[in-house]
Amino acid sequence: MRSRWSPPRPDVVLRLVVRTFSEVCLTAGTLIVLFVAYVLLWTGVKADRAMEDERARLRDRWAAAAPAAAPAPRAPAPAPSEPYPPGRAFAEMSIPRFGPDWNKPVLEGTDAEPLKKGLGHYTGTARPGGDGNFAVAGHRRTYGDPFKDFPELRPGDTVIVRDATGRYTYTVRAEPLRILPTETGVVDPVPRRSPFATPGKYLTLTTCDPEWGHSHRLVAWAELTGTGSG
Repeated sequence: MRSRWSPPRPDVVLRLVVRTFSEVCLTAGTLIVLFVAYVLLWTGVKADRAMEDERARLRDRWAAAAPAAAPAPRAPAPAPSEPYPPGRAFAEMSIPRFGPDWNKPVLEGTDAEPLKKGLGHYTGTARPGGDGNFAVAGHRRTYGDPFKDFPELRPGDTVIVRDATGRYTYTVRAEPLRILPTETGVVDPVPRRSPFATPGKYLTLTTCDPEWGHSHRLVAWAELTGTGSG
């Protein structure tokens, strides 16, 4: 005697569909939570470690290059013309407005990798303390959130940059300006849309806007107001 197949009752099918859908949603939600935790927490942990490593290596190089005894005072040597090695830290930046412990390495280049380890120097722009425009980029969020408080910058705030040859103090001259990513003239030697109209010694800082997007940029400009030894 053959068994007769009968289709499952509609209520059974409905429960199966609802249960499957619920399990899919739960799995997707778990994956989303894990991804957000990675973006918010783990990239920050990795970035903090990477920045600390870059600062340590940078200071080791400075210590190894320092003379055994202080030489007699003399005029500063001309800045070397060789470009900085790509992806390598060459300076440190402090911005008191962002807190007393805010100190980040500045690496050569603004590609993804340098910006995971600190701030990035726009290749081809001026060196710290040099003539022209020393332009630097940093993440607003993720990878340590170095420029999270960028909108808080105000005229009169100081930005301190230290490299192997000296210490340079820049003073912010205008509140951050929101621009389009295509407005690359903001890192020109005399930056466009800045308060500056003549050649000088400037600093440009850039980051993404809005806070969790990249449709625009925030830019702030500063002017060299002091130099000293490291």
